[in-house]
Amino acid sequence: MPVRDEDRRAVEQVFAAMHARAAGEEQMMSLFAEHASVTEPFSGEPRTHKGKAAIRAWFRDAVQNMPPDMQIRMDRIDMDGVRVCAEWTCTSSVFASPMRGKDLYTIRNGVIENAEFIVTEMPPLG
Repeated sequence: MPVRDEDRRAVEQVFAAMHARAAGEEQMMSLFAEHASVTEPFSGEPRTHKGKAAIRAWFRDAVQNMPPDMQIRMDRIDMDGVRVCAEWTCTSSVFASPMRGKDLYTIRNGVIENAEFIVTEMPPLG
């Protein structure tokens, strides 16, 4: 099943907001439903942030802790059942090799209700 254009745009805007760092905060928040959740492994173990306030706090912390030269590239976007799956590659001089992963999104009525970020290849730090 192909990815709907509006779902593709929402995912592309997540990547754009991450690239914009702090300047992308409002863009990022506009993509999520009030009751949305984000599950991420970047704090050392999987954590779920529920509701826009918790997602905003996570986003602020994430962009403050990003390496300054970090780049995230969306490699592929498909459907994984009812969820949108975006595979990505992340590079930075602090990584000995690229980090790879995938994001799974549940999108309804143009807004993200659930996002799960999964690292599939964790590089050693350089």
